[in-house]
Amino acid sequence: MAANYRDAIMDAARKAAQAHGYSGLNMRSLADTVGIKSASIYYHFQSKADLAAAVAKRYWEDSAAELFALEEAGDDPLACLKLYPGTFRRSLENDNRMCLSSYMAAEFDDLPEEVRAEVKMFADVNVAWLARMLLAAGKASAQDSGDRARAIYAAMVGAQLVARSRADIALYDTMINTYRAVGLLPA
Repeated sequence: MAANYRDAIMDAARKAAQAHGYSGLNMRSLADTVGIKSASIYYHFQSKADLAAAVAKRYWEDSAAELFALEEAGDDPLACLKLYPGTFRRSLENDNRMCLSSYMAAEFDDLPEEVRAEVKMFADVNVAWLARMLLAAGKASAQDSGDRARAIYAAMVGAQLVARSRADIALYDTMINTYRAVGLLPA
C-alpha cells in the first residue's frame, strides 16, 4: 500500500505543480487530496524539494517514453515532428494546465538544485529528440539542428503559456499552425 500512496502523492503533486508551479506544492493540500495526514508525506519524501525532484524526474522520463513511442510507431521523422505539438497540447486539455517543467522553469531561480537538474533534463530530452528528428527528416543540418530544436521547444512552451493565459486551447492550435506556415515547424 505504501507504493500506492507514493504514486498518489506524486500524481497529486504533478497536477498541483502543473497548475501552480513549485511554489504551489503544499504538503497539507497534497495530503488532503490523497486522503492521508500531511506528516505521512514525509514517510515517502524527505522534503518538498525531494518530492518536487521526484515528480519532475518522473515527468521528463514519461515525456521521453512518449517521444520514443512516437518514434517507434513509425519510421517517418517528419510525421513525428508533426505530432510533437500534441505532447504540449495535452497539458492544456487537462484543466488548462502547463507543462510541469515549463512552469517550474519560470521559477528557476527559486528552485532547489535537485529540482533544477530535473527541469533542465526535460528541456534537454525534448531538444535532443527534436534535433534528431529534424536531422533525420532532412529539415536541418547537423550544424543547425540543435538551434532549430531549441527554437521549436521554446515556441511550444510560449504557445502553451499564451493559450493558458487566455484559457483558450484554440489559440494554441492557431499558434502551432502559424509556426508551420512560417516554417518554424515542418508542415
